[in-house]
Amino acid sequence: MIVEIVFAAGCFWGVEKHFEELNGVVKAESGYTGGSYEDPSYKQVLKYRKLKPSSNVVNHTEAVKVTFDNSKTDAATLIKSFWELHDPTQLNRQGNDRGNNYRSGIFYTNAKQEKIAKETKALYQDLLAQKGYGKIVTEIKPLIKFYSAESYHQDYLAKNPHGYCPNHATGVKFTKSSPSQKSPIKEVTLPLGGKEIIVITAEGYCQYCEKFEQDVSSKYKGTLSLRTVTANSLKNFTIKTELFATPTILFIEDGVEVMSRVGYMDAKDFYKTLGNFKLGKNSESYNVAFNEGTDGRFCKQYAIFKNTPDGVFVDKLSGEVLFDTRERFNSGTGWLSFYKAADDSTIEKVDTRFGMKRVEVIAKKSGIHLGHVFPKANGKRRFCINATVLDFIPRSEIK
Repeated sequence: MIVEIVFAAGCFWGVEKHFEELNGVVKAESGYTGGSYEDPSYKQVLKYRKLKPSSNVVNHTEAVKVTFDNSKTDAATLIKSFWELHDPTQLNRQGNDRGNNYRSGIFYTNAKQEKIAKETKALYQDLLAQKGYGKIVTEIKPLIKFYSAESYHQDYLAKNPHGYCPNHATGVKFTKSSPSQKSPIKEVTLPLGGKEIIVITAEGYCQYCEKFEQDVSSKYKGTLSLRTVTANSLKNFTIKTELFATPTILFIEDGVEVMSRVGYMDAKDFYKTLGNFKLGKNSESYNVAFNEGTDGRFCKQYAIFKNTPDGVFVDKLSGEVLFDTRERFNSGTGWLSFYKAADDSTIEKVDTRFGMKRVEVIAKKSGIHLGHVFPKANGKRRFCINATVLDFIPRSEIK
Protein backbone atom coordinates (compact mmCIF):
# COMPACT_ATOMS: atom_id res chain seq x y z
CA MET A 1 0.00 0.00 0.00
CA ILE A 2 1.27 3.48 -0.92
CA VAL A 3 1.06 5.99 1.95
CA GLU A 4 2.02 9.67 2.41
CA ILE A 5 3.37 11.71 5.29
CA VAL A 6 4.85 15.24 5.35
CA PHE A 7 7.95 16.33 7.28
CA ALA A 8 9.38 19.80 7.94
CA ALA A 9 12.97 19.88 9.22
CA GLY A 10 14.52 23.07 7.89
CA CYS A 11 15.43 23.84 4.28
CA PHE A 12 13.56 21.33 2.15
CA TRP A 13 16.44 20.68 -0.26
CA GLY A 14 18.38 18.51 2.18
CA VAL A 15 15.28 16.93 3.72
CA GLU A 16 14.05 15.85 0.29
CA LYS A 17 17.39 14.26 -0.57
CA HIS A 18 17.57 12.49 2.79
CA PHE A 19 14.23 10.74 2.41
CA GLU A 20 14.77 9.96 -1.27
CA GLU A 21 17.66 7.71 -0.26
CA LEU A 22 15.70 5.64 2.26
CA ASN A 23 14.55 2.14 1.40
CA GLY A 24 10.83 1.92 0.58
CA VAL A 25 10.42 5.61 -0.28
CA VAL A 26 8.75 5.97 -3.68
CA LYS A 27 9.02 9.75 -3.95
CA ALA A 28 10.05 12.81 -1.94
CA GLU A 29 8.68 16.16 -3.06
CA SER A 30 9.54 19.64 -1.78
CA GLY A 31 6.72 22.03 -0.95
CA TYR A 32 4.88 24.10 1.63
CA THR A 33 2.31 23.34 4.32
CA GLY A 34 0.99 24.46 7.71
CA GLY A 35 0.07 28.03 6.73
CA SER A 36 -3.20 29.95 6.63
CA TYR A 37 -3.12 31.21 3.04
CA GLU A 38 -3.57 29.38 -0.25
CA ASP A 39 -1.16 28.73 -3.11
CA PRO A 40 2.04 29.88 -1.40
CA SER A 41 5.12 30.70 -3.45
CA TYR A 42 8.72 30.65 -2.32
CA LYS A 43 8.73 34.45 -2.49
CA GLN A 44 5.69 34.68 -0.19
CA VAL A 45 7.05 32.17 2.28
CA LEU A 46 10.27 34.16 2.57
CA LYS A 47 8.31 37.42 2.88
CA TYR A 48 6.32 36.10 5.87
CA ARG A 49 9.18 34.29 7.62
CA LYS A 50 9.58 36.93 10.35
CA LEU A 51 5.92 37.40 11.21
CA LYS A 52 5.11 38.02 14.85
CA PRO A 53 3.03 35.37 16.69
CA SER A 54 0.24 37.95 17.01
CA SER A 55 -0.11 38.25 13.24
CA ASN A 56 -3.35 37.17 11.58
CA VAL A 57 -1.33 35.27 8.96
CA VAL A 58 0.27 31.89 9.70
CA ASN A 59 3.18 31.25 7.38
CA HIS A 60 3.81 27.96 5.66
CA THR A 61 6.89 25.93 6.51
CA GLU A 62 9.19 24.34 3.96
CA ALA A 63 8.22 20.69 3.93
CA VAL A 64 8.69 17.42 2.09
CA LYS A 65 5.90 15.04 1.16
CA VAL A 66 7.21 11.50 1.48
CA THR A 67 5.35 8.83 -0.47
CA PHE A 68 6.31 5.34 0.66
CA ASP A 69 5.45 1.68 0.16
CA ASN A 70 4.49 0.33 3.57
CA SER A 71 5.32 -3.20 2.49
CA LYS A 72 8.98 -2.13 2.32
CA THR A 73 9.18 0.42 5.16
CA ASP A 74 6.85 1.89 7.78
CA ALA A 75 5.88 5.17 9.37
CA ALA A 76 7.85 4.46 12.54
CA THR A 77 11.11 4.08 10.60
CA LEU A 78 10.54 7.30 8.68
CA ILE A 79 9.45 9.29 11.73
CA LYS A 80 12.48 8.15 13.76
CA SER A 81 14.69 9.15 10.83
CA PHE A 82 12.99 12.56 10.86
CA TRP A 83 13.80 13.12 14.55
CA GLU A 84 17.44 12.12 14.02
CA LEU A 85 17.80 14.24 10.88
CA HIS A 86 17.57 17.64 12.57
CA ASP A 87 17.43 19.50 15.89
CA PRO A 88 13.74 19.57 16.90
CA THR A 89 14.49 21.82 19.88
CA GLN A 90 15.27 24.83 17.68
CA LEU A 91 12.32 27.19 17.26
CA ASN A 92 11.79 28.67 13.80
CA ARG A 93 15.25 27.74 12.57
CA GLN A 94 17.67 25.00 11.66
CA GLY A 95 21.32 25.96 11.91
CA ASN A 96 21.94 29.20 10.02
CA ASP A 97 18.53 29.06 8.33
CA ARG A 98 16.27 31.31 10.41
CA GLY A 99 12.58 32.06 10.09
CA ASN A 100 9.20 30.45 10.72
CA ASN A 101 9.42 28.81 7.29
CA TYR A 102 12.15 26.54 8.74
CA ARG A 103 10.12 25.37 11.73
CA SER A 104 9.99 21.67 12.57
CA GLY A 105 6.83 19.70 11.94
CA ILE A 106 5.19 16.34 11.28
CA PHE A 107 1.98 16.47 9.27
CA TYR A 108 0.30 13.08 9.48
CA THR A 109 -2.26 11.54 7.16
CA ASN A 110 -3.74 8.88 9.46
CA ALA A 111 -4.27 8.13 13.16
CA LYS A 112 -1.46 5.56 13.27
CA GLN A 113 1.09 8.13 12.12
CA GLU A 114 -0.18 10.59 14.74
CA LYS A 115 0.21 7.99 17.50
CA ILE A 116 3.73 7.05 16.40
CA ALA A 117 4.75 10.71 16.07
CA LYS A 118 3.66 11.53 19.61
CA GLU A 119 5.12 8.37 21.15
CA THR A 120 8.49 8.78 19.43
CA LYS A 121 8.53 12.46 20.37
CA ALA A 122 8.32 11.49 24.05
CA LEU A 123 11.08 8.89 23.65
CA TYR A 124 13.32 11.27 21.75
CA GLN A 125 12.71 14.05 24.28
CA ASP A 126 14.16 11.80 26.99
CA LEU A 127 17.18 10.97 24.84
CA LEU A 128 17.77 14.64 24.02
CA ALA A 129 17.46 15.67 27.68
CA GLN A 130 20.17 13.16 28.59
CA LYS A 131 22.49 15.01 26.20
CA GLY A 132 21.60 18.45 27.51
CA TYR A 133 19.13 19.53 24.84
CA GLY A 134 15.95 21.47 25.65
CA LYS A 135 12.29 20.97 24.85
CA ILE A 136 11.13 19.68 21.47
CA VAL A 137 9.14 22.38 19.62
CA THR A 138 8.03 20.28 16.65
CA GLU A 139 4.45 20.75 15.46
CA ILE A 140 2.48 17.50 15.13
CA LYS A 141 -0.66 18.20 13.12
CA PRO A 142 -2.92 16.57 10.55
CA LEU A 143 -2.05 17.40 6.96
CA ILE A 144 -4.64 19.82 5.58
CA LYS A 145 -3.06 20.58 2.24
CA PHE A 146 0.39 20.25 0.73
CA TYR A 147 1.46 22.72 -1.95
CA SER A 148 4.22 21.58 -4.29
CA ALA A 149 7.20 23.95 -4.51
CA GLU A 150 8.40 25.49 -7.75
CA SER A 151 10.13 23.12 -10.19
CA TYR A 152 13.58 24.56 -9.56
CA HIS A 153 13.35 23.45 -5.92
CA GLN A 154 12.69 19.82 -6.85
CA ASP A 155 15.87 17.69 -6.76
CA TYR A 156 17.74 20.91 -6.04
CA LEU A 157 20.88 19.28 -4.67
CA ALA A 158 21.19 17.01 -7.68
CA LYS A 159 20.97 20.06 -9.97
CA ASN A 160 23.67 21.98 -8.07
CA PRO A 161 26.83 19.86 -7.95
CA HIS A 162 28.97 22.34 -5.98
CA GLY A 163 26.71 22.71 -2.97
CA TYR A 164 26.50 21.14 0.46
CA CYS A 165 24.15 19.00 2.52
CA PRO A 166 22.69 20.72 5.61
CA ASN A 167 23.93 19.09 8.80
CA HIS A 168 21.47 19.91 11.57
CA ALA A 169 21.44 16.53 13.33
CA THR A 170 22.06 16.45 17.08
CA GLY A 171 23.82 13.10 16.85
CA VAL A 172 21.28 11.66 19.29
CA LYS A 173 19.86 8.39 18.00
CA PHE A 174 17.20 5.91 18.96
CA THR A 175 19.01 2.85 20.34
CA LYS A 176 18.03 -0.79 20.04
CA SER A 177 20.34 -2.11 22.73
CA SER A 178 18.92 -3.60 25.91
CA PRO A 179 19.98 -2.34 29.35
CA SER A 180 22.27 -5.38 29.70
CA GLN A 181 24.21 -4.49 26.58
CA LYS A 182 27.19 -2.21 26.74
CA SER A 183 26.86 1.12 24.98
CA PRO A 184 28.95 1.34 21.83
CA ILE A 185 32.25 3.16 22.21
CA LYS A 186 31.92 6.63 20.72
CA GLU A 187 34.44 7.40 18.01
CA VAL A 188 36.75 10.23 19.03
CA THR A 189 38.90 12.26 16.64
CA LEU A 190 41.87 13.99 18.28
CA PRO A 191 44.43 16.38 16.73
CA LEU A 192 47.51 14.68 15.29
CA GLY A 193 49.71 17.73 15.78
CA GLY A 194 51.21 19.76 12.97
CA LYS A 195 49.31 20.36 9.76
CA GLU A 196 46.44 18.07 8.75
CA ILE A 197 43.17 18.03 6.83
CA ILE A 198 39.84 17.08 8.41
CA VAL A 199 36.82 16.42 6.19
CA ILE A 200 33.51 16.65 8.06
CA THR A 201 31.05 14.17 6.57
CA ALA A 202 27.38 13.46 7.26
CA GLU A 203 26.22 10.76 9.63
CA GLY A 204 23.68 9.72 6.99
CA TYR A 205 23.70 10.01 3.23
CA CYS A 206 25.20 13.13 1.63
CA GLN A 207 25.70 13.20 -2.13
CA TYR A 208 28.30 15.98 -1.91
CA CYS A 209 30.28 14.00 0.67
CA GLU A 210 30.28 10.96 -1.60
CA LYS A 211 31.31 13.08 -4.58
CA PHE A 212 34.17 14.68 -2.66
CA GLU A 213 35.29 11.24 -1.49
CA GLN A 214 35.18 9.91 -5.04
CA ASP A 215 36.81 12.91 -6.74
CA VAL A 216 39.36 13.97 -4.12
CA SER A 217 39.78 12.03 -0.86
CA SER A 218 40.05 8.54 -2.35
CA LYS A 219 42.76 9.68 -4.77
CA TYR A 220 44.76 11.82 -2.36
CA LYS A 221 48.28 10.52 -1.53
CA GLY A 222 49.83 13.67 -0.09
CA THR A 223 52.08 13.85 2.95
CA LEU A 224 49.57 15.75 5.11
CA SER A 225 47.09 13.47 6.84
CA LEU A 226 43.52 13.63 5.49
CA ARG A 227 40.79 12.14 7.71
CA THR A 228 37.06 11.95 7.04
CA VAL A 229 35.02 12.08 10.27
CA THR A 230 31.70 13.30 11.69
CA ALA A 231 31.47 16.61 13.53
CA ASN A 232 30.36 14.90 16.75
CA SER A 233 33.62 12.93 16.94
CA LEU A 234 35.90 15.99 17.17
CA LYS A 235 37.63 16.53 20.51
CA ASN A 236 40.27 19.08 21.57
CA PHE A 237 40.08 21.04 18.31
CA THR A 238 39.62 24.81 18.09
CA ILE A 239 37.15 25.28 15.23
CA LYS A 240 35.76 28.69 14.27
CA THR A 241 33.63 27.51 11.34
CA GLU A 242 30.07 26.50 12.20
CA LEU A 243 29.71 22.85 11.20
CA PHE A 244 26.19 23.21 9.82
CA ALA A 245 26.86 21.54 6.47
CA THR A 246 28.70 18.64 4.88
CA PRO A 247 31.20 18.26 3.55
CA THR A 248 33.19 20.89 5.41
CA ILE A 249 36.93 20.73 4.75
CA LEU A 250 39.05 21.98 7.64
CA PHE A 251 42.74 22.80 7.31
CA ILE A 252 44.20 22.36 10.78
CA GLU A 253 47.53 23.18 12.42
CA ASP A 254 48.20 21.87 15.95
CA GLY A 255 44.49 21.36 16.51
CA VAL A 256 43.52 24.89 15.46
CA GLU A 257 41.58 25.72 12.31
CA VAL A 258 43.64 27.81 9.90
CA MET A 259 41.17 27.87 7.00
CA SER A 260 38.10 26.01 5.83
CA ARG A 261 35.71 25.45 2.97
CA VAL A 262 32.01 24.66 3.38
CA GLY A 263 30.58 22.48 0.61
CA TYR A 264 31.94 20.40 -2.21
CA MET A 265 35.33 21.29 -3.67
CA ASP A 266 36.55 19.88 -6.94
CA ALA A 267 40.15 18.72 -7.20
CA LYS A 268 41.36 22.01 -8.69
CA ASP A 269 39.92 24.11 -5.84
CA PHE A 270 41.05 21.63 -3.20
CA TYR A 271 44.67 21.55 -4.33
CA LYS A 272 44.89 25.32 -4.72
CA THR A 273 43.60 25.73 -1.15
CA LEU A 274 45.96 23.00 0.02
CA GLY A 275 48.82 24.79 -1.75
CA ASN A 276 48.08 27.95 0.21
CA PHE A 277 47.90 25.97 3.46
CA LYS A 278 50.90 23.68 2.97
CA LEU A 279 53.28 25.79 0.90
CA GLY A 280 52.25 29.35 1.80
CA LYS A 281 50.89 31.80 -0.74
CA ASN A 282 54.14 33.79 -0.83
CA SER A 283 56.41 30.78 -1.29
CA GLU A 284 58.38 29.98 -4.43
CA SER A 285 56.65 26.60 -4.62
CA TYR A 286 53.18 28.21 -4.66
CA ASN A 287 54.26 30.75 -7.26
CA VAL A 288 55.47 27.97 -9.54
CA ALA A 289 52.48 25.73 -8.95
CA PHE A 290 49.67 28.26 -9.35
CA ASN A 291 51.16 31.33 -11.03
CA GLU A 292 53.17 29.40 -13.65
CA GLY A 293 56.39 30.70 -12.14
CA THR A 294 59.86 29.26 -12.71
CA ASP A 295 62.56 28.17 -10.26
CA GLY A 296 65.81 30.03 -10.39
CA ARG A 297 68.54 28.15 -12.29
CA PHE A 298 70.52 25.79 -10.06
CA CYS A 299 68.22 26.59 -7.15
CA LYS A 300 68.64 24.96 -3.74
CA GLN A 301 65.97 22.30 -4.35
CA TYR A 302 67.51 21.45 -7.71
CA ALA A 303 70.86 20.91 -6.02
CA ILE A 304 69.22 18.48 -3.59
CA PHE A 305 67.26 16.57 -6.24
CA LYS A 306 69.76 16.35 -9.11
CA ASN A 307 71.66 13.42 -7.61
CA THR A 308 69.17 11.56 -5.42
CA PRO A 309 69.33 7.78 -5.06
CA ASP A 310 67.07 5.56 -7.15
CA GLY A 311 63.40 6.51 -6.71
CA VAL A 312 60.52 8.65 -7.92
CA PHE A 313 59.50 12.29 -7.81
CA VAL A 314 55.93 12.98 -6.71
CA ASP A 315 53.56 15.93 -6.80
CA LYS A 316 54.23 17.98 -3.66
CA LEU A 317 50.49 18.34 -3.03
CA SER A 318 48.69 15.23 -4.32
CA GLY A 319 51.52 12.72 -3.76
CA GLU A 320 51.01 11.33 -7.27
CA VAL A 321 54.10 9.84 -8.96
CA LEU A 322 55.21 12.16 -11.79
CA PHE A 323 58.80 11.29 -12.74
CA ASP A 324 61.30 8.46 -12.25
CA THR A 325 65.04 8.79 -11.61
CA ARG A 326 65.54 6.17 -14.34
CA GLU A 327 64.40 8.81 -16.84
CA ARG A 328 66.43 11.66 -15.29
CA PHE A 329 69.48 13.11 -17.02
CA ASN A 330 71.78 16.09 -16.55
CA SER A 331 70.93 18.65 -19.20
CA GLY A 332 73.28 21.28 -17.79
CA THR A 333 70.44 23.83 -17.79
CA GLY A 334 70.04 24.16 -14.02
CA TRP A 335 66.57 22.55 -13.99
CA LEU A 336 65.60 18.92 -13.44
CA SER A 337 65.40 17.11 -16.77
CA PHE A 338 63.64 13.86 -17.68
CA TYR A 339 63.10 11.98 -20.92
CA LYS A 340 59.50 11.21 -20.02
CA ALA A 341 56.83 11.57 -17.34
CA ALA A 342 55.14 8.68 -15.54
CA ASP A 343 52.30 7.20 -17.57
CA ASP A 344 49.04 9.18 -17.44
CA SER A 345 50.39 11.56 -14.78
CA THR A 346 50.65 14.82 -16.73
CA ILE A 347 48.80 16.97 -19.25
CA GLU A 348 50.53 18.93 -22.00
CA LYS A 349 49.18 22.28 -23.20
CA VAL A 350 50.43 24.81 -25.75
CA ASP A 351 51.83 27.90 -23.98
CA THR A 352 52.24 31.11 -26.04
CA ARG A 353 53.08 33.48 -23.19
CA PHE A 354 56.05 35.88 -23.38
CA GLY A 355 56.06 35.77 -27.18
CA MET A 356 57.19 32.12 -27.24
CA LYS A 357 55.51 28.91 -28.35
CA ARG A 358 56.18 26.19 -25.81
CA VAL A 359 54.43 23.12 -24.41
CA GLU A 360 53.48 23.43 -20.74
CA VAL A 361 53.48 20.35 -18.49
CA ILE A 362 50.70 20.19 -15.86
CA ALA A 363 50.12 17.62 -13.12
CA LYS A 364 46.97 15.75 -14.13
CA LYS A 365 45.59 15.21 -10.64
CA SER A 366 46.33 18.50 -8.87
CA GLY A 367 46.45 20.78 -11.90
CA ILE A 368 49.68 22.46 -10.78
CA HIS A 369 52.24 23.85 -13.22
CA LEU A 370 55.35 21.67 -13.45
CA GLY A 371 57.42 23.15 -16.28
CA HIS A 372 57.75 22.64 -20.04
CA VAL A 373 58.72 19.92 -22.49
CA PHE A 374 61.08 20.53 -25.41
CA PRO A 375 62.13 18.41 -28.40
CA LYS A 376 65.74 17.18 -28.53
CA ALA A 377 67.90 16.82 -31.62
CA ASN A 378 68.12 13.04 -31.13
CA GLY A 379 64.34 12.66 -31.41
CA LYS A 380 63.76 12.34 -27.69
CA ARG A 381 62.13 14.99 -25.51
CA ARG A 382 63.34 16.95 -22.50
CA PHE A 383 60.93 17.57 -19.67
CA CYS A 384 62.29 20.70 -17.97
CA ILE A 385 60.74 20.54 -14.50
CA ASN A 386 60.72 22.88 -11.48
CA ALA A 387 62.14 21.11 -8.43
CA THR A 388 60.23 23.16 -5.83
CA VAL A 389 56.87 21.53 -6.69
CA LEU A 390 58.19 17.99 -6.23
CA ASP A 391 58.98 15.61 -3.38
CA PHE A 392 61.31 12.62 -3.64
CA ILE A 393 60.60 9.07 -2.49
CA PRO A 394 63.35 6.40 -2.55
CA ARG A 395 62.25 3.33 -4.49
CA SER A 396 62.58 1.17 -1.38
CA GLU A 397 59.91 3.30 0.36
CA ILE A 398 57.31 3.26 -2.43
CA LYS A 399 54.10 1.67 -1.15
